[in-house]
Amino acid sequence: METRLTIFTDGVARGNPGEGGFGAIIKGADGNILKEIEGYLGITTNNFAEYSALIAALKASLKYHAEKVEVCSDSQLIVRQLNGQYSVKSESLLPLYKEAKRLISVLGNVIISYIPREKNKEADALANKAVDQKTPI
Repeated sequence: METRLTIFTDGVARGNPGEGGFGAIIKGADGNILKEIEGYLGITTNNFAEYSALIAALKASLKYHAEKVEVCSDSQLIVRQLNGQYSVKSESLLPLYKEAKRLISVLGNVIISYIPREKNKEADALANKAVDQKTPI
């Protein structure tokens, strides 16, 4: 049986730039939550927070040795950059983009999908909780 993971990621920056945090949820093939991840980033941008969520989730998913990973994000910018539709113009995002691409290549079969914000409420709630509670990374 194929091992599959579905990852939901979200980042928040209140004010953009502003107080930022990220949240991510890793679910198994059966839809059950395997891991919840959250972290407080301090003052940052929304895009930095979005990439931080993605990288944290990809790192955490390595231990599952999944054959297929689907990442769901409500950040069109991140999804389009990682799928090669947009180039990365921001110098501050380039190292994060490169790290995400490196992790994706290690994981192998990874699909990056855009989802509407309404379908990403769990990850959004974790990101906001991280800011509210200043959850350390």
